[in-house]
Amino acid sequence: MSQEIIVDSHASVGQRLDLYLARLKAEQFSRSRIQRLIDTGSVKVNGHSVSSHYRIKFQDKIEFEGLPLFRDDLTRAEDIPLDIVAEDEEIILVNKPPGMVVHPAHGNLNHTLVNALLFHLSKNAAARFPRPSEGAKTAPLLSTLGGSIRPGIVHRLDKDTSGIMIIAKNDHAHRLLAKQFKNQTLERVYRVIVRGIVQHDEGHCEEPVGRAFLNRKKVVVKPSGGKEALTYYKVLRRYKKATLLEVRPHTGRTHQIRVHMAHLGYPVLGDAFYGVTHGEIARQAVHALGIGFIHPATKKKVYYETALPEDMSRLLAYLEAEK
Repeated sequence: MSQEIIVDSHASVGQRLDLYLARLKAEQFSRSRIQRLIDTGSVKVNGHSVSSHYRIKFQDKIEFEGLPLFRDDLTRAEDIPLDIVAEDEEIILVNKPPGMVVHPAHGNLNHTLVNALLFHLSKNAAARFPRPSEGAKTAPLLSTLGGSIRPGIVHRLDKDTSGIMIIAKNDHAHRLLAKQFKNQTLERVYRVIVRGIVQHDEGHCEEPVGRAFLNRKKVVVKPSGGKEALTYYKVLRRYKKATLLEVRPHTGRTHQIRVHMAHLGYPVLGDAFYGVTHGEIARQAVHALGIGFIHPATKKKVYYETALPEDMSRLLAYLEAEK
């Protein structure tokens, strides 16, 4: 039976297919084993046989035989509290706290949002079906398109960015949501606090961005060779030395908001990587406030919103007192 993965990370774009799958399945398969599967036609990209040298593109659909998507001993359910904004049979919307990594990766195998989601859903499944019939197959708790490390993950937030995320419970929902991300038809609204007095009430930045040459963890503006990126912003309130913005990213590049605002001369407060640290907040002052999308089941436009987190509210109170 064919299984598939949809490439949902811009960071994976440009990687060789064999290296991408080898890293994704490092605990299970050697690179040579994966290369043999590719060479024998067991791996297809967008319905076509390719070579091991094929370069990954965003939203590629990788179909394969012989690489199990899930292993319970790799991604474990953990009893971590979740702030559930909404939930139905297709999706879950969660308010991710700052400091939480979205999915397991090297150096962060546990205590992630995925670990918490697996516990939440397994607990709910046990309550609904306390005694499954003997020999019955258990359906996956989350969409399998992100692989065993990223089940259900359609998009991401940085570790120290708080706010709303949409999670797919099944592959059908994942495909429809991923298509909306690819077509840039979702509505994403952020609250961001930056250093400096932003002069224009509204504006945008459309500078291409890409990985820095010497530091691959860092993203920079790259007029030549960068990926298209577009960020809109609107001033909500000006303070003595800072500005509260509503930011709407049209594209979803890694660190896009933080890099674009720094490029415009208004670095994000608390952002030690691209901006400036601030004594009143221990992380970047970026919060994913709301998200609007076409629901996979009802096909109707829905919009969900979260409250500003406590640390950003405290920072705003401090800035207000400075005036």
